[in-house]
Amino acid sequence: MKAIFIRRYGGPEVLEYGEFSDPVVGSGDVLIKVAAAAINPIDIMERSGLTKDFKPVSFPGVLGWALSGTVVQVGPDVVGFSIGDKVLAWAYHTYAEFCVVKAGLLAKVPDSLDLVEAAALPLVTTTGNQLVSVAAEIKPGQTVLVAGAFGGVGRSAAFIAKELGARVIAGVLEKQFAAARRLGADQVVALDDEDALNALASVDAVANTVRGKTAEQLLGKVKPGGMFASVTGAPASANNHPSVRVVSYVSHQDAKTVLAMAQAVSAGKLVIPIERKLPLSAAREGHEAVGRGGTGKVLLLP
Repeated sequence: MKAIFIRRYGGPEVLEYGEFSDPVVGSGDVLIKVAAAAINPIDIMERSGLTKDFKPVSFPGVLGWALSGTVVQVGPDVVGFSIGDKVLAWAYHTYAEFCVVKAGLLAKVPDSLDLVEAAALPLVTTTGNQLVSVAAEIKPGQTVLVAGAFGGVGRSAAFIAKELGARVIAGVLEKQFAAARRLGADQVVALDDEDALNALASVDAVANTVRGKTAEQLLGKVKPGGMFASVTGAPASANNHPSVRVVSYVSHQDAKTVLAMAQAVSAGKLVIPIERKLPLSAAREGHEAVGRGGTGKVLLLP
């Protein structure tokens, strides 16, 4: 099969497109013909070696953490999936024509959701959901600030916070302010506007997806006894705020969450923008685009 793989850690130049061994289907596995694989920031971290301490690449290794596609083979002991099913999943080694995934990690693509565009959802929507529902433990009536609410994880976090009955403040960049009004939050604040940030009242919780100085400033906006839940690690100033519970959260695979979030997108309740779709062979271009930052997902199509 054709795939994108690396033989060493480095920049986009280490991404190779070529023939790679077909994945082997075992007990409980499903073979997926990949319709699209999403490029996520974690892919860039993995490519560059930043994740090697907890998820090292076995060289040569295929990258990718999210996919959508069609079931083409079902292994022994698989229940609930058949050849021809349209599926999506937070999986691994997804930058390829084919990918083997444990059946328990798969969700079926809702009928009204585009199969290719479904690839944008598994990792970011699961992470955003769990950031709020698991890490931040948001309760009805609380006020939560979602930092980085214009990104895929942030949008998902803001959506779930509203679903849980919270008052949601969408923290975005000033250049995103006008467009962010469509996110459905109760309030929008520009995190790079010092005056606006200083004027912000204290909140019960922050669901954080940003880094650096902004994260440190937001930690100071949490009420005593409140929660600062982050998917980017604890701010450097965490020890200066002993009255705030700081949770550095790592999301995990969960097919039920993937399905629930896909259904929300299918119903038009949540939008995860897609910036561009590229052929799989253009993975270097895709990684460069994601590395520069953008407003939507980049998908690779085998």
